[in-house]
Amino acid sequence: MAKILPFSLTVLSLALLSACSDKAPTQTVTQNEQTAVVASSAQQVVAPIAKKVPFEMEVHGDKRIDDYYWMRDDKRENPEILAHLEAENNYTNAQLAHTEKLQADLFEELKARIKKNDDSVPVKKGQYFYSTEMRGDNEYPIYVRSSDVKGSNKEVLLDVNELAKDHAYYQISGLDVSPSGQLMAYGEDKVSRRVYTLRFQDLTSKAMLPDVLEGTEGDVVWANDNKTVYYIKKDPQTLLGYQVFRHTLGTAQSEDQLVYEETDNSYYTGIGKSKDGSVIYISHGSTESSGISVIDANNPKAMPQRLIPREKGLEYEASKLGDYYYITTNWDAVNFRLMKVHQDQLGDKANWQEVIPHRADIKLEGITLFNNHLVYQEREKGQTSIKVRDLTTQKEQSLSFNDPVFATYMYGNSELDNPSLRVYYTSLTTPGTHYDIDLVNGEKNQLKQQEVLGDFNADNYASERIFIKARDGVEVPVSLVYRKDKFKQDGTNPLYQYGYGSYGATMEPRFSSTRLSLLDRGFVYAIAHIRGSQMLGRPWYDDGKKLTKQNTFNDFIDVTKALTSQGYASKDQVFAVGGSAGGLLMGAVINQAPELYKGVAAHVPFVDVVTTMLDESIPLTTNEYDEWGNPNDKTYYDYMLSYSPYDQVKKQAYPNLLVTTGLHDSQVQYFEPAKWVAKLREHKTDNNKLLFKVDMEAGHGGASGRFKGLKDSALEYAFILDLAGKNTL
Repeated sequence: MAKILPFSLTVLSLALLSACSDKAPTQTVTQNEQTAVVASSAQQVVAPIAKKVPFEMEVHGDKRIDDYYWMRDDKRENPEILAHLEAENNYTNAQLAHTEKLQADLFEELKARIKKNDDSVPVKKGQYFYSTEMRGDNEYPIYVRSSDVKGSNKEVLLDVNELAKDHAYYQISGLDVSPSGQLMAYGEDKVSRRVYTLRFQDLTSKAMLPDVLEGTEGDVVWANDNKTVYYIKKDPQTLLGYQVFRHTLGTAQSEDQLVYEETDNSYYTGIGKSKDGSVIYISHGSTESSGISVIDANNPKAMPQRLIPREKGLEYEASKLGDYYYITTNWDAVNFRLMKVHQDQLGDKANWQEVIPHRADIKLEGITLFNNHLVYQEREKGQTSIKVRDLTTQKEQSLSFNDPVFATYMYGNSELDNPSLRVYYTSLTTPGTHYDIDLVNGEKNQLKQQEVLGDFNADNYASERIFIKARDGVEVPVSLVYRKDKFKQDGTNPLYQYGYGSYGATMEPRFSSTRLSLLDRGFVYAIAHIRGSQMLGRPWYDDGKKLTKQNTFNDFIDVTKALTSQGYASKDQVFAVGGSAGGLLMGAVINQAPELYKGVAAHVPFVDVVTTMLDESIPLTTNEYDEWGNPNDKTYYDYMLSYSPYDQVKKQAYPNLLVTTGLHDSQVQYFEPAKWVAKLREHKTDNNKLLFKVDMEAGHGGASGRFKGLKDSALEYAFILDLAGKNTL
C-alpha cells in the first residue's frame, strides 16, 4: 500500500463573504452591486485541490493507479481528510453564496406546502389502531394507538421529538408491539449508519426495560409468549445483517441464542411473521435467488426449518393462509406466477399447484391474503393494476383509477378478517390518497388525501406516458408532468430528467409537493424508466445489469435526445439528477455524453464501481455481485471498468455539477464521491461549476426530520434554477 504523505491545504476565510451576504442593503447599494460583491468574494475561495498519492492496484494483469485512494478513512476521524471535506463545503457555500436568498425562499416555499398538524390513517393490528401524528414545527412523528378507528382512548406510545432533541441525527426503525399489546420494542440510530440499538418499554407502566440490544438491523419479531424476541445482528465492518438471535426479556444480550447464521455473504437476511401469527419467517435474499425458513411462533425453543431447499436462481415469497402457503415464484416463470401448497407438502416443488399462471407480458408483483379473498398486483406495459379474487367463487374484479399514469400500493392489511383492502394511490398530479376498498363490491372509501397548502390546484398540471425508441430499437417508457399554462411543446421549456435504473427498482410516477417549485417555474419533469428497473417486467431488469448495464446509460441518453428533438424541452436547458446507483448513472452519462446536459446533480453517487466491488470489507459489496458482476472474474472486470464513472474520467468538458454525500453513509461510502470530485477537478477542461456538499452529520438518506431534508432539496433546486435563469416565479 502506498504511504500517505501529509499535505498542505489552504482554506481561505469566509468572513468577508459572510459579511457581504449578511449585510442589510442600503438605498445607495443596488442589487447588481450586491451581487457583484458576493461574486467577487466567492472568487476568493479557491477550489480545494487534493494532493495526489499514487496507489497501485493490479488485477488480471491490469494496473490501475488511484491517486486519491488516501481519502478513505473507515473510522472517519482523520483530521486531514475531514479538513479537506470541510474545505469542499466552504467552497460550495462560497460558489452558491449568491443563491442564499433563493435557497432560503425555496425552503420556505417547500415548507409552506406541508400541513404542520397532520395525522396518518390508523392501521389495525391486533386489538389496536396504530397511527402517527405530526405537530407544528416538529421534525419527527408521535406514535399513538387507540382502541378504535375514531381515536377513542388515545395513548401516546413514543414521541420521537423528545428522543431526538439532543442529537444532530436521530432515526428510529419503527415500533414492534408484542402480541399482548403490553410491550414495545424500537430501534434507534444516532449516527446514520443504519445500525440500531434496540430498546424495550412496558406500555402499561411506561417504564423502560433494562434490555438493550446493540448492533442490530432495528426490528424485532415477537414470539407468542410475549417475552421472547428474534432480531438480526449486523457485522460491524460490512454492516451485513447475517445472524438471527433469540432474546428472552430480562436476560443479557451475551446470553442470546444464535438460531440462524447466513454463511453465504451474497445473501441478505430478514425476519417477519405470518398474518395469523403462527410462524416467524427468516427470509434469505440475494439478487437472483431467495428462500424462506420458518420458526414455530408458539415454541420459544424452536429452530428454523427451510420451506424448501435453496436453489441458485430460484426466487420466491410465501404467505400463509390456514394450512396452505401461497407462493409467488419465478420457477419456470420469468415474470413470476402464484402457486399454492399444503404446509405438509412444502419440501418438494412438485407438490405446488398453480393459482395464477405465468404471463410473458405481465409481471406478478405481489399478493395479500384475507380469509375469503386473494388480492394481487400486476404490471402490464409499465402500469400497475390490482385484482381481487373471491376464494370461494373464484370470481375476480379489477380496481379502477382515473389518472393515465399512476402508482398504487397495498399497505396496512395486517388482519385476515378485514372486510376491506387498504390502498395508497398517487400520480404525478394527484396527491397521495388512502382508500379502504370493499373486498366484495369494490366500493372505494376515501380516508385521506395529502393536503397541499397554498394555491395548489391539480387541474393546473398534466401528466403523460410516452415511449421513446432507444438506439437498439427498444421502446423506453417515460413519465412526464408539467404545468399546463407554462408548457409549450416547442423546445423552450427547461427539463429536469430523473433516473435510477438498478436493482430492479421501479421509480413510480408519484406526486411530490416539492416538485411543484420546478413545475411552477416552467420545468418539464421526466422520469426515464430505463432498463435496470422492472417497469416493463423482469426482462427489463435483466437487460440492464451485469453484462448489459450499458443499456441503462444508453436509454437515459437516448431519452434526453428524444425529449429535446420532440420539443418537450430546450436542448440548452437539460438538467439530470440521480442518487446512489442513480448517481452511478449520472457519472456514466456525463462521461459518455456530457454535451447534452447543462447541469447535473449526483446524490450519494456510487461511482468507484470496480475498486469497491473488489473490496469485500466495504458494506454491501458481496451482496451485489449478481447486480454488477464480480470483478474477480476478468470478463466482469473489463466490462465494469468500461463504464465505471471514476475510472473513465477524462480530459473533456463536463456539465455544471453538484455532488452530495453524507460522511456516515453506510451504503455508498463518502470517499467514493470525494475521490470522484477530486479527479474531475483535475481532468475537466471547462469552467463550469463543480461543487461538493458533504453533510458531516448524516448518511445515505440525508438529514433526519421532515423539514431538515427540505434544505437539501432547496440547495439542489437553487443550483438548477440559477443555471436555468429561473430564480423567480
